[in-house]
Amino acid sequence: MANDCTTKRTVETALQILVGKWKPVILFHLLDKGTLRFSELQKLIPDVTKKMLTTQLRELEYHDIVRRKVYSVVPPKVEYSISEYGKGLKPLLFAMHEWGLSHLVHLDEMENESKELIGK
Repeated sequence: MANDCTTKRTVETALQILVGKWKPVILFHLLDKGTLRFSELQKLIPDVTKKMLTTQLRELEYHDIVRRKVYSVVPPKVEYSISEYGKGLKPLLFAMHEWGLSHLVHLDEMENESKELIGK
């Protein structure tokens, strides 16, 4: 494994891309569904504000993770998709998704065990 300084830097760099409550969710939807318009992303993530979604998409675009395509039509049409470079995050995001599912099951099991202990 690389030295501690290099490891710290590489992990921090990766986290800069993924940090943010909505970035992994946005990326997961784009990987799962393909190209989406801004309004489609809003519908898929109803709790995110328009401003926050715009900010998160711009940051992902800056890092070449997401592609933004603007069509010169009225009303304006903007589509977002994962860049070829961003597709490298797919195994990580799907692993996070799978771990999240198993963690929810684990939490349910812990809660049930706790209820059983209290009920005895």
